Amino acid sequence: MRLMRKWSGGLLIIALASILLIRYSLVTKDSVNKHSAAYDFFNNHPTNASITIKSSRPRLIPNDAKRADVINVYGLSELFSPTDISKEEAKVLDVWIHMRTILSRSDYLPETTQGIIEASIAWKELLSTLGEQKTSRLMVNSGSSSHVEDNKNCSFSVSMENDSVLRYGSSLQFPCGLVEDSSITVVGFPNGLNRSFQIELIGSKLKDEIQPPVVLHYEVSLPRDELKEDPVITQNAWTAGSGWGKDEKCPAHRATSNLQVDGLVLCNEQVVIEDNINRSQPNGEKLTKISHGSSHTSYNFPFVEGNPFTATLWVGVEGFHMTVNGRHETSFAYREKLEPWLVSDIKVTGGLDLLSALANGLPVSEDLDLIDIERLKAPLLPRKRIIMLIGVFSTGNNFERRMALRRSWMQYEVVRSGQVVVRFFVGLHKNSIVNAELWREAQTYGDIQLMPFVDYYDLITLKTIAICLMGTKILPAKYIMKTDDDAFVRIDEILAGLKEKPPNGLLYGLISLDSEPIRDRDSKWYISDEEWPHSLYPPWAHGPGYVLSRDIAKFIVQGHQERYLKLFKLEDVAMGIWIDQFKKNGQEVHYMTDDRFKISGCQESYILAHYQNPSMVLCLWEKLQKGHEAVCC
Repeated sequence: MRLMRKWSGGLLIIALASILLIRYSLVTKDSVNKHSAAYDFFNNHPTNASITIKSSRPRLIPNDAKRADVINVYGLSELFSPTDISKEEAKVLDVWIHMRTILSRSDYLPETTQGIIEASIAWKELLSTLGEQKTSRLMVNSGSSSHVEDNKNCSFSVSMENDSVLRYGSSLQFPCGLVEDSSITVVGFPNGLNRSFQIELIGSKLKDEIQPPVVLHYEVSLPRDELKEDPVITQNAWTAGSGWGKDEKCPAHRATSNLQVDGLVLCNEQVVIEDNINRSQPNGEKLTKISHGSSHTSYNFPFVEGNPFTATLWVGVEGFHMTVNGRHETSFAYREKLEPWLVSDIKVTGGLDLLSALANGLPVSEDLDLIDIERLKAPLLPRKRIIMLIGVFSTGNNFERRMALRRSWMQYEVVRSGQVVVRFFVGLHKNSIVNAELWREAQTYGDIQLMPFVDYYDLITLKTIAICLMGTKILPAKYIMKTDDDAFVRIDEILAGLKEKPPNGLLYGLISLDSEPIRDRDSKWYISDEEWPHSLYPPWAHGPGYVLSRDIAKFIVQGHQERYLKLFKLEDVAMGIWIDQFKKNGQEVHYMTDDRFKISGCQESYILAHYQNPSMVLCLWEKLQKGHEAVCC
């Protein structure tokens, strides 16, 4: 009898071991399949193929739900056509291959069509560049060529000097666009020709585009008649699709707007001096005179014919800012589809003698020969489900920001061990040099997921869906977090906080409970009545950082692949709208707010600090390593 018990016990152990072995092999096989899916798709699938993901969980989407139609978007097929890329290279496209259905919706977001058309052209150019590089390497290896052709690289600064801007104007090119904190300094003096001069930031132009956009048109008009015409600065922007926007003039001579850009007024208040017509400045130059009725009024207009000036245009979070001779004069909020990463050069025309122009703080990738790549590369993935996927919004030319994150909070042990996985979600760029550098970076570090659209602000909601997709279908995680590449994340504290939170139906971050849609058309966050007819939004978490439970992320993926959930261009509010629908479908939701998510900068006791530039990110990490306290820099 005792022998029988031992025998049966042994059989039970063997049976359990066999089950575990089978489950382990299935998980391993499934993991391998997921990471070769992109390669198989681009090498074996027909042009019109798409990926279908079946769920074994109960459906949360009502069968009678109203769904958006599927439409054919010009350029989409080119983004999903077979390509000659290796299995290792294809890992950066793991999410890309699942996005076709979402991009084919009839209720698409603004700029989707343009973002896809431009992406298809950029993708074709990138594949051509990669093909040329492979051919060049093969020739070197075969001995038929002695060197690989060098590609153009990004530069940290560019300059020009002593150029008279008369008939044709002067242009200074930026190899890889602009980023936050980039600056352009122009030194010159108005020469009186045409009584005006212009400074323009020109956008990148793809091969098929006839004319590039004007991201910023900055025109200085000097008075033609000292007594009758005001000097004025006019700012505007232009695109082929929309033409010129509304002029913004300084001085405004109208009711002062309460709008600000990065906390700065649109027009600096002009000092008014009432005096006789012959009053002079301390340097002996006459002030510009303006006549109003019988009184004579003088403005300290920053540009005067024959007087040298130093003007610096710098890139902020929300717009461009111009300082002249050390004083802030104007600010200009980014217009729709016209963001700093798009800028390719600055052009100066009109009546200006240009002494010099210098652009500084331009985006540049690091020399791989000078980096300890192994320490910064994404670690190997574990064979078990990860604790959390952190998806980071980033733009193609934000090389320095991504490197700062790799050197700081991406060095947490839970990240290096693979328990927490961090991935950057980056759209294609209109600049071919940026795309080539981005591809090289993605292949080097293994932590970038490319998106099949150009990185316009109105399309960032698509990245949110992509993060949920990766965290539920490709790298299954218990929690999914979204953040930005200018945020410092204390992963240890966030994981500690999650231990005390409900594991399902969770939205964790800085929650807004009763916010209203912004109806001001001049606002970056303007929402029309058609887009959102209600007076309040449902609860939502501020975009710099929030955490979702897996069940909510699965609902979002399913809802968008079946075209049931509404697309909405404000990604953090969109998440709140989708979670509200999850709740209406009978699921319990836990809104867990935490004011340690600092969305307006760094403050003591933070667990997330937003608006941190690369040097600040590295400083915060150093302070944490030394003092183990959340102290701001």
